[in-house]
Parts: sequence; C-alpha cells; structure tokens
Amino acid sequence: MKRYLIFGAIGPFVGGFLMLFATTVASGYWTDTNWSEISKFLGAFVKTLQYSYLFGIVPALMVGAIDDILYHVKRISPVVRMLIVAAIGFAASSLLYGSRGPDTGVMQFVLYGLVGMVPAILSSWLAHIYADAPQAVHST
Repeated sequence: MKRYLIFGAIGPFVGGFLMLFATTVASGYWTDTNWSEISKFLGAFVKTLQYSYLFGIVPALMVGAIDDILYHVKRISPVVRMLIVAAIGFAASSLLYGSRGPDTGVMQFVLYGLVGMVPAILSSWLAHIYADAPQAVHST
C-alpha cells in the first residue's frame, strides 16, 4: 500500500512540473529568461497543480502497479526494476505526447519522454527505500 501512496503522491507532482517545463521549452518560452518569467512559470505550476493530480493520478498508479508486479518477481533486482519502470514511463509518455504539434523531432520526443521517466524512476526508488524495507517484529 505504501508503494501506491508514493507513486500517487510523487508522480503527478513531478510529472506535472516536467510537463509544464517541456511545453514551455517546446514553445520557445525560455529564449529570453529573467526572474519575472521564472516566477510566472512557477505561478502557472502552482495554479495547474490540481490538474496535474486530476489527470496524472491514474497513470502514476498504473506505473506503480507495474512496479508492484515486478517487485514480486524475486529474480529482478531493485535497480533493474527501476530501469524497467523508467523505460516504460519514458516510452508511454513520449509516444503519448511526443508526436504532438508542429515541432516533432528528437528534442520533443526526449522532453516528453522525461515527463514519464523521471517520476517513474524517482517513485520506484522511493518505494524501494520506504516500502520494500522489512518491518521490524516486536515481541508481545
């Protein structure tokens, strides 16, 4: 259960931030950057955070379910599990978002791939640290 809480809490937050960053980079927003534009960017992130959770909770829990399935395969080490989950997140988000708009290319494919990969590998790593740890047995 901890694994799903980690994926549900971390995935949409980081994924929403990276999605906003990828769309602003693809649109050319960061060509002339100053502090007021960075504050506008962070303000837009805060204002759209609720939508990141609305649309990102189900994909994050789906990736968490894949991580949970791979956790129960004892031959797969935690590092390999993190890499598999990261590859699935990269492929899913880059295929879903990467071919949109007029600027289709390698940069857009990689930027939108990172939107799925970074939250997936971060959540899988945190789940390995906090959810996979054996529970201490207390005597009664």
